[in-house]
This record gives sequence, structure tokens and C-alpha cells, in this order.
Amino acid sequence: MAKRIDVNDLDIYYGSFKAVEGVSFSVEPCSVTAFIGPSGCGKSTVLRTLNRMHEVIPGAYADGKVLLDGEDIYGSDVDPVNVRRTIGMVFQRPNPFPTMSIYENVVAGLRLEGGKRSRAELDDRVESSLRGANLWEEVKDRLNRPGSGLSGGQQQRLCIARAIAVEPAVLLMDEPCSALDPISTQAIEDLIDELKERYTIVIVTHNMQQAARVSDRTAFFNLAGVGKPGRLVEINSTDVLFSTPSQQATEDYISGRFG
Repeated sequence: MAKRIDVNDLDIYYGSFKAVEGVSFSVEPCSVTAFIGPSGCGKSTVLRTLNRMHEVIPGAYADGKVLLDGEDIYGSDVDPVNVRRTIGMVFQRPNPFPTMSIYENVVAGLRLEGGKRSRAELDDRVESSLRGANLWEEVKDRLNRPGSGLSGGQQQRLCIARAIAVEPAVLLMDEPCSALDPISTQAIEDLIDELKERYTIVIVTHNMQQAARVSDRTAFFNLAGVGKPGRLVEINSTDVLFSTPSQQATEDYISGRFG
């Protein structure tokens, strides 16, 4: 079941360095929100705070609130592992587990959850997840072969299948197409459009045309200068942000005057 995200006054640190400052925004269920902005402005850093992946880095932490359907995911009694199960993540480079088969890649998260599942249950989840990632027809006859043997675009869809196999509410995608060719990129973009019927999706992209194609809302991040924290400049419906942005910095970025 897709869930709503509310971020309130978020500051993000790497040790004593404040990387991101004062970020607030909301993401509606069953929608796609894109983060755009120049390199180093904190897009991926903000994305990783949405499922507590940021704090995996030694010395990294966040102040502020990240609410998932009203529950603070940084609450003292909240298990980060459960957060990452509910809020899945797909990374920039396809990262199937190289020693595992396609089948075992898909069920890896389920096995980490523990509990007994019958082979029939696992088979059903593998098929439904691969169908959900538009990969089933391409791999159904070679499920026991290594996932690393697939093409780059297929590997990325396998990683999406692995993420949705644990039935998350939210999918985070950190530049999921940056390592892919145009045909594979289109396949992922088409898939994002289908997945938003069931998931809340947040995507980081350096490709403004991609943001315009896949997202319902777009957030523009920027930073005042080297060594300064990144900030959210504005967030709006994608059509409005690209046609009539409210901030000059956004206009300058999307028109190619900087970045």
C-alpha cells in the first residue's frame, strides 16, 4: 500500500559538515517526485535519508522529521531495518548479487526477513515481482542462471524486482538510468509509470528531460557555493516548475545558464 511522505525542516550532516539544510516537502501516495539540481547539491543525500540509508555512513546523521503516513521513521523505537523494508531503494548502478541466480536475487530480501515460506510461495513472489518489473518474459526460462549475466538494463529491472519483492510502500531510485543506454532507459521510464499505480516513487535524476517525462512533481535543489549546505529551492508540479518556476535560480538551471 503506497504511503505519503512528509519531510519537515531536515538538516543532514556528515560528521560536523552540514550537507543539507532546512528541507521540507511532501510526496503524495501513488505519485512520482523527481529531484533535480547540480552535482553536490544534496539530492542523493536527501533521498538516502528517506529510508535511513544515510546513517549507514560513519558519522552521518539527520535532524528534523521524516514522516511516513504520519509516523516518524527516526523515532527512538523505530527499527531502521523495518524502515528500509517499507521504503525500498534502487541504486545508480545495477547491483544484482553476483554469486546468486536471478531467482535468488529476487528472494534475497524475503530470506533476510526470516520465517518459513514454501517453495510455491517463493515461486509466486518471484514471478509476480519479475512481472512487476517487466522482466518475467525475458528471464522465465533461465531463473537459475546468474543475475550478473543479464544486460545492464535487465540487471536494473532485476534490482527493481528485488526491491518490490518485499512489498514496500515507497520506492526510492537514485539515478536509475544513468548507466543505461537509451532503449533500456525508456524501459525503466515506462516501468516507473506503471509502478506508480502501486508505489510512492522518488527519483533523483541529472536528466531534466527524464524528470519532465516521468514525474508528477519536481523538486529543484541548489547550493549557495562550495562548502555551503544544499537547499531545496522550490518544489511544484512538474509542468509548472518547468514552464513558470517561481525562483530565478530554477529558471537559470532549467534554461542551461548554470549547472
